[in-house]
Amino acid sequence: MEDMTIFVVEDDESIRTMVVYALNGSGYTAQGFPDGRSFFTALDSGMPDLVLLDIMLPGEDGLSILRRLRSTSRTAQLPVIMLTAKTAEIDKVRGLDLGADDYVSKPFGILELLSRIRAVARRTVESGRMAAQPENDVCEYRNIRIDEASHIVTVDGNEVALTRKEFKLLCDLMHNQGRVLTRDQIMEQVWGFDYGGATRTVDIHINTLRKKLGDDGSLIQTVRGVGYKIDREA
Repeated sequence: MEDMTIFVVEDDESIRTMVVYALNGSGYTAQGFPDGRSFFTALDSGMPDLVLLDIMLPGEDGLSILRRLRSTSRTAQLPVIMLTAKTAEIDKVRGLDLGADDYVSKPFGILELLSRIRAVARRTVESGRMAAQPENDVCEYRNIRIDEASHIVTVDGNEVALTRKEFKLLCDLMHNQGRVLTRDQIMEQVWGFDYGGATRTVDIHINTLRKKLGDDGSLIQTVRGVGYKIDREA
């Protein structure tokens, strides 16, 4: 995993320089960017394996940048770790709501940051490995069809673009038909860690997934006070 390319979007030059230096010294290839404009210009030339994204940036802020990344098929599954102010709890929740893979609170230590990067990279690799060698290549229910090997979801024959987390969320629900998945279980399985803001974050992702599935989104049922499920067909 140490041969990863990491983009660091941070306007504080001292922090950006320190992080890029530490990452390069730890075997990664890191590049730093002071704002969204320079970051997106670099994306046009090549994709990194992971992005460290500060929230407070000049011009376009980190949450807006994350929203753009998740709305485009080319970058929808790009792993992103948000850098948040220690006291800004709402920023952590918003970042997870928009599809961030993890967050690190400032001030942070380099060892903690490296640990978070390895954890996200490991989850990403494991997710890709499961997609490459699924137990069942294809999972179908009503009009929904998931080809796990190619990471393609179709509804009534039409391809639906999902982010990596939306894809994992749908797969978990489909593979657990008839069982209720609690919000905590979903948070652990999809994000890889537990977090107190899970209720809001999971609910938002479920709502987005339902919209993308169109009429078939109603197959995802809410179990009030518990979580979500897809019932088995009678």
